[in-house]
Amino acid sequence: MMTSAMHYRAKDGTTHWPDKASCGAALSYCQLQSTPESLVERQPVSSEDGALVMVMDGRVDNWVELRERLLSKGRILRNRSDAELVLQAYKLWGRQCLENIDGDFALAIWHTNSRHLFCARDPIGNKPFHFHWNGTSLVFASDLHAVLAVPDVPEIPNEGVLAEYLADEWISRTETLWQGVNSLDAAHYMEVDARGPKTRQYWSPDPFATLHYAKDSDYIEHYRELFTDIVRRQSRSQNPISIEVSGGLDSSAIFAMAAHLNNHDRLASPGLTGYTLNFSGDTDADEIDYARAVGAHLDLPIREIEPAYPDFSSYLKRAGIYRDLPGYPNTAMFANELAAVQSSDSRVLLDGKGGDEWLGGGYGEYKDGLVERDWTGLFNTLVDDISNDSFTGGVGRLLRAIGVITLPHIAVEQIKEIMANKEEAPAAHQWLAQHLKDQLKQRIKNQTAIPEKRIRLPGQLREISLLQDGFFLKNHQVRERYSATFGIETRRPYWNKAMVQLSLMLPKRLKYREGLNKYVHRQALQELLPEKVLTRTSKAEFSVTFDYHTKSLRSALTGDIPPKRHTWINQSQVDQYFDVYDRGLQHDECPWALWNLLFCDVIFATYSSERMHCSAPLTFRTTSVMNTKGYHLGKTTEDSGTTTNGKKAYKSPTLQLFGRLSHITHGSSGKEKTDADGKSGDRK
Repeated sequence: MMTSAMHYRAKDGTTHWPDKASCGAALSYCQLQSTPESLVERQPVSSEDGALVMVMDGRVDNWVELRERLLSKGRILRNRSDAELVLQAYKLWGRQCLENIDGDFALAIWHTNSRHLFCARDPIGNKPFHFHWNGTSLVFASDLHAVLAVPDVPEIPNEGVLAEYLADEWISRTETLWQGVNSLDAAHYMEVDARGPKTRQYWSPDPFATLHYAKDSDYIEHYRELFTDIVRRQSRSQNPISIEVSGGLDSSAIFAMAAHLNNHDRLASPGLTGYTLNFSGDTDADEIDYARAVGAHLDLPIREIEPAYPDFSSYLKRAGIYRDLPGYPNTAMFANELAAVQSSDSRVLLDGKGGDEWLGGGYGEYKDGLVERDWTGLFNTLVDDISNDSFTGGVGRLLRAIGVITLPHIAVEQIKEIMANKEEAPAAHQWLAQHLKDQLKQRIKNQTAIPEKRIRLPGQLREISLLQDGFFLKNHQVRERYSATFGIETRRPYWNKAMVQLSLMLPKRLKYREGLNKYVHRQALQELLPEKVLTRTSKAEFSVTFDYHTKSLRSALTGDIPPKRHTWINQSQVDQYFDVYDRGLQHDECPWALWNLLFCDVIFATYSSERMHCSAPLTFRTTSVMNTKGYHLGKTTEDSGTTTNGKKAYKSPTLQLFGRLSHITHGSSGKEKTDADGKSGDRK
């Protein structure tokens, strides 16, 4: 049943491992062979003595170094697969093996003798991991709906997360729309025994690590070497890799670097192909001239693909299948591109997401310079600011930074609180029913602030906050699942722990200079990209993909949904919300909360508002499962929504990971979950 729910992840087959001796565990794996080494990989994989059994969705980007290190320690590697490296690393170092693995992964290792489970998720959260613990048993999977496919998993709506989604707030990183079905946080491991699951964080960037060079050119070279290495490592593929080339700086840089590596026989794949969406005719979204300039500069063809505008009903269908947010129109617009990649037999797609977050600047330059007493850097920043803005603007920003630095911390916090209290609540907050407003307010209040002692410089607060942002983690999961439905593994060179660490160490004055954002990035790519792209300051904006469905969205949300969901939202606020959007007052921010209301109505289609909001406990139908590479319990029938054995089934899903484990422990237990809070950033 679980693997049936994630059939799209099993392009190269599904395998199962049952613990026949104790009937205590079962693991299943849906395989997508993306690297040359994966061709010899067969999961679930057992240790030589059978004491350990592992499933892993992911890859090891430091494959060569880890392999050499294990061999130097006397480990015997039975094959060249990434899974074998990770299993042997775990045998050698235990949970500390995570410190030696670079890459995207979600994994689970079952100890057959001691009957406990070790799970982990990569530092960024690029690979998903969902689970449910009922006190005696654990089920886990890549995708949420695969967990919910298990009959023993109760489907109890989580109104706290519902409030977050309807308010366009993204606070929790571990809760889902279903109580008790959680997501393992990025950079965390989880150990499960008879006492229940316990999670711990194993990685975070070091804000006190420093990088000092005498010349700016040395910083630029340092960045170029790192960027080159990341692209090279992430290009490892058995088939030619595909790369999104939007025409923006970040995706174009990846394509240019991959082409450079290929020209010097250093690319870890047998070739590359670029893809771009052609929005010709839409002035906000059209980047085709920039993409063509990149192709001409590199003398490489870039396939131009028409953006996809899927039928409105397709969003509703996917929300019902995944029992979770299915992705917005600015994700679905890539459907034709993904289909083209799929038809080319490429299995790896690199995209430029994360460049804005980790390379962008325009903040913190003065405050960081004051704290470090970098008087030369401050003077240069001020001169540059005045030159590219105005004397008043540059001096004003410096004086404001001096004020913030010199004021007592308590005074700064009081000023922030006063300003926050004066701000009008967003429209998405105002339309919430009072009980959801109360829950949201409490969740916002309970967010843990980042202690000053955890950062070296004020400007680092932004980077640390990004790693605690609930939206980005959710976005990784949704986009990963969407690509997986096409049999494609998406990789993101900028969302990499080494890139994150460097972002904290780079002087902010190197991120924004001469009126250009991402200054160090542009300088590092000087010879690889055309001037047209290197000096580009505009950004594409894809609200056209949302506008295409505005009529259908309005029809749905001004029809029977508001009365049906009167305990979620105030009906009178729906039209007002649309009016604000129609007038363009929030046109730079797409109507996320409106789409979330639509999705949640479908997801909770079997629950009336009264059932979801009442003081008395309710009994809900239990039909869900969590699995990483699922456990097959019936053949899905898409049209009927049932399986051949009469159980509930879900239609075409989108995701891949690793096995299902159930009834591993018996007895009293507890459950721990770890939440990291954050407000969403740029959704583009």
